Amino acid sequence: MFFTFGIKDAIDILLVAIFLYYSYRLMKESRSLNIFFGVLIFIVFWLFISQILEMRLLGTLLDRVVSVGAIALLILFQDEIRKFFFTIGTHERVRSAVRFFSGEKRQKHTREDVMPIVMACLSMSKQKVGALIVIQRSLPLNDFVRSGEFIDARISQRLIENIFFKNSPLHDGGMIISHQRITAAGCILPVTHDMNLPKELGLRHRAAMGVSQETDALAIVVSEETGNISVAFRGTFQLRISAEDLERILTEDSF
Repeated sequence: MFFTFGIKDAIDILLVAIFLYYSYRLMKESRSLNIFFGVLIFIVFWLFISQILEMRLLGTLLDRVVSVGAIALLILFQDEIRKFFFTIGTHERVRSAVRFFSGEKRQKHTREDVMPIVMACLSMSKQKVGALIVIQRSLPLNDFVRSGEFIDARISQRLIENIFFKNSPLHDGGMIISHQRITAAGCILPVTHDMNLPKELGLRHRAAMGVSQETDALAIVVSEETGNISVAFRGTFQLRISAEDLERILTEDSF
């Protein structure tokens, strides 16, 4: 029997390679790399025993382990699997395709729309008032909204500064902005456990990173210690940005 290698086989190998590469990246980010390598070695061993050596007894035993192990892997890697599908669903090209077929238009914001946020962050930066502002994009943040105080108010510089004033009862939590309105404040946000973050970044920065990893929201942080303004988006930070950079980011984004 001769094995013919065609274009379909090349595509098959390419897709498997891409899948393994992104699985490797995902496990590396979630600190599950050793488990990933362990599972990979077991799969290679299983294929070697059952397909190459054709050991029926051991191969059958390993087949049973694999059938049960698939369910165990779903439980073990449920957070990573959720993040994998979330990354696919929120990819910019995928979102563009959804908007194209649904007829939804990407909303652009003018300078007047974003300046209350920019000016509030600039003022709090000068006074070293800590703040955490989360701007909703395509994915709803209802669970986080319910953890705080519902506001539903027009975005204004004075209101933002009053909420994050040091003696305000809501200044410790996060503010959520959606549909160009301040939806809630004092919200509890997920904190990232990423060990690669600089140690000088505090809890606000870790909460900003956490919500940017779990959703497609954009999070703005004003440091209480340094007054620096930072932005977290899709699990990455832009640290120590200027007011002009913040204005550009918010103008190019949609919320």
